[in-house]
Amino acid sequence: KRTLLPLLRDEASAFIFPCHPALQRPELKHMVMELLRCIPLLLFLIFVCGLDHFIFSVLSIIQNHSFVQYSYQTSHHMSVTVMGTSLMAQLLRSTIGALNTSFDTQVETSNLACLPKPHGMTREQYLSTCLPLAALALLCLAQVYPFRLRRAIAAFYFPKREKTRVLFLYNKLLRQRKNFFQLQRKRVAQRARQPPGLGTSLLEWCSQHWPWLRRCRRRSCTLCGTPGTPWHQVCPAPGCGALYCDRCW
Repeated sequence: KRTLLPLLRDEASAFIFPCHPALQRPELKHMVMELLRCIPLLLFLIFVCGLDHFIFSVLSIIQNHSFVQYSYQTSHHMSVTVMGTSLMAQLLRSTIGALNTSFDTQVETSNLACLPKPHGMTREQYLSTCLPLAALALLCLAQVYPFRLRRAIAAFYFPKREKTRVLFLYNKLLRQRKNFFQLQRKRVAQRARQPPGLGTSLLEWCSQHWPWLRRCRRRSCTLCGTPGTPWHQVCPAPGCGALYCDRCW
């Protein structure tokens, strides 16, 4: 019977392993989409903070350079003197003398009550404003771990549905692997038909004349490109010499 284990590198990258602590490729795609949704909120927050700072600067300039103070001072002295000792002079002194007045007026006023009194936001207030967005970004990074429990919870409550899903996934991977191998065979055959380049021919010629250079030559798997190791398999076909890792072989 055909089996799936071990998984190929391309197949393993499409799955989420719950016990793996690092973020995996499907989770990274979902996490990036969630972080992109936070960008409009970040731009709006930057716009609001910038507008607040701009308005505060304008009001501060108005407060510092539009202060006007008025000072008004006046004096009024009126004195009527009636000379003489006659009855008429005494009568005039008693009547007109009441008009003698003297007063000084000094008024100081300003437009201080009409000027704006802005209060800029402190660093702590700016920090408390940005903290919810930072917490939202951290939740986008940390939500991948609780999301791994969804399949386990669904499998616990719906075991028959879980079995159906596993069988469907198994058959799907079998079909994908069959198509993958057919595609890779065509790819390797097409690469083999191509004439070797100048650098490859030069390396082959040097390796034939100086066999010790083969140790310095770095080879990799023909399919997945993993660096060569002693466990890699060499194609036994004469004149081929293609190198494959254990999984691709």
